[in-house]
Amino acid sequence: MNQLQAIKAFARVVEMESFTRAADSLDIPNATLSKMVKELESHLGTRLLQRTTRRVTVTPEGQDYYDQTLRVITDLEDIDASLNAARSKPRGTLRINIGSSTATDILIPALPDFIARYPDIIVDLGVSDNHVDLIGNHVDCVIRGGKLDNSSLVARSIGNAEMITCASPAYLKNYGVPAYPEELNNGHRLVSYVTHHNSRAVPFKFMKNNTLSEMKSEHRLGVNESNAHLAAGLAGIGIIQTFSYCAAPGLQSGRLVEILRDWRPPVYPFHVVYPQNRHLTHRLRVFIDWLVASFPVQLNRVQSLK
Repeated sequence: MNQLQAIKAFARVVEMESFTRAADSLDIPNATLSKMVKELESHLGTRLLQRTTRRVTVTPEGQDYYDQTLRVITDLEDIDASLNAARSKPRGTLRINIGSSTATDILIPALPDFIARYPDIIVDLGVSDNHVDLIGNHVDCVIRGGKLDNSSLVARSIGNAEMITCASPAYLKNYGVPAYPEELNNGHRLVSYVTHHNSRAVPFKFMKNNTLSEMKSEHRLGVNESNAHLAAGLAGIGIIQTFSYCAAPGLQSGRLVEILRDWRPPVYPFHVVYPQNRHLTHRLRVFIDWLVASFPVQLNRVQSLK
């Protein structure tokens, strides 16, 4: 038995919570993976995983073994990566997930620079406002905004986006221009962004004199995708709150008008997020470093167009 190989196989099963998914990610037969884990359990004289027809769970002894051996695996991979990085170019496939409007307006326009710098990296870009399971979906990192509430992930700040409240000229002609946030309750129509993970409308937020207020008024329309949400505002269906970089072309062309400027929402933080128990490959390291340097520049460039 190759113990190091068996430990890595066991760790992948723990992370994937499935022998089948773990075998697929390691590109080995399921039977081979199962044999490696059984030999490791026999060598240690204890059961590491509890198998049922529906799921795989870690035993207390298995969890303790995983926690301790993960540090060893990570240290070895870091040593290998540092040596390889010194004498080779980053290569391979990098799987990234990002929200729709952020991909369209910020990341994709900047990607030619990254691709030119690292021609041996293949970028697989998943574009969706859905939150994804990084490990289960074999994603290297995600670019997300807002509050982060998963402590098992590592997050690195990459910039802040401005938020604005706006509507089309046609809408404002029909319904009037609100002078302060409370007027939105007086016959105005709101278009809310609805999150995928809980199907709830994100409340409209307003900030003035360092005081934050939220408005949970009933919306006329709820949309769960950022580009479609912007399109609803452009179509005159109602008032929207969106990123200033999304609204910039509409503001420039006159198809959108910013309202309630004195009550702008607080800035919206963005992070690049990846699992803390996954080794950072050379290609992921260079992408994160590039993103930290490039994302704020692109973000500020687009926001300055409004």
